[in-house]
Amino acid sequence: MSEKKIKLNKKIIIKGTITAESGLLIGGSNTAMGIGGPDKMVIRNPISNEPYIPGSSLKGKMRSLLEVSYGYVIEEPMSKTVRFISSRDPNHVTALLFGTAISSERNGEDPQNQRPSRIIFRDGKLINGESFRDKTDLPYTESKTEVVIDRITSAAMPRTFERVPAGAEFDLEIVLNIFDTDIHNEDELVKHTIQGLQMLQDDYLGGSGSRGSGKIKFKIEEMFERSSDFYHGKEDTNKVYKYTIPQDLK
Repeated sequence: MSEKKIKLNKKIIIKGTITAESGLLIGGSNTAMGIGGPDKMVIRNPISNEPYIPGSSLKGKMRSLLEVSYGYVIEEPMSKTVRFISSRDPNHVTALLFGTAISSERNGEDPQNQRPSRIIFRDGKLINGESFRDKTDLPYTESKTEVVIDRITSAAMPRTFERVPAGAEFDLEIVLNIFDTDIHNEDELVKHTIQGLQMLQDDYLGGSGSRGSGKIKFKIEEMFERSSDFYHGKEDTNKVYKYTIPQDLK
């Protein structure tokens, strides 16, 4: 097997904000839940107690939306399973962005098809929490009660969720690694990253999205690049990345 060397060419960095346009429910641990408290809690920074948006939530949701949009999903009715074929084909859009995982050579998978993830999502830190910290039911969050109606007995079964309220703002930072093998695909990789953000705006993030939660708005404030030479001390400035940001992300 011949070795294939990969060299970092540049990093493209996208920065901005994420605004919750409806209540945001990204579940955390319920270990500290008291009697009479919400049935599901949001994830919080254990030091500051502020809610945040995990980078894994953004990355996972964006990947699944791109996979569905490109038809990389196969449903198998007999076994009641869904397979994401982009995890196996290194040439698919989502494989190029998010990498591929090889489970076993015994399954006939070529280990040379394994690819690292090119895209990094930072955790989104709450940036305007002090403006509403003491105006909500719980610090930085609201309680939302929903009622489930038993279709047979008509009995009401209330449940309460904790949500970050609409209007909360979080940091957005995405890093896209461009390798020397990506020179001809660079524009496509950036385009698909932006496309994923647009689709996520028109979908939802977190839980209870079909019931009103999770609508978000991205605002890209800057895009710049740092070449490999920057990290070797040969350059000391960032270069503005020349990409036309769509109007709905401004």
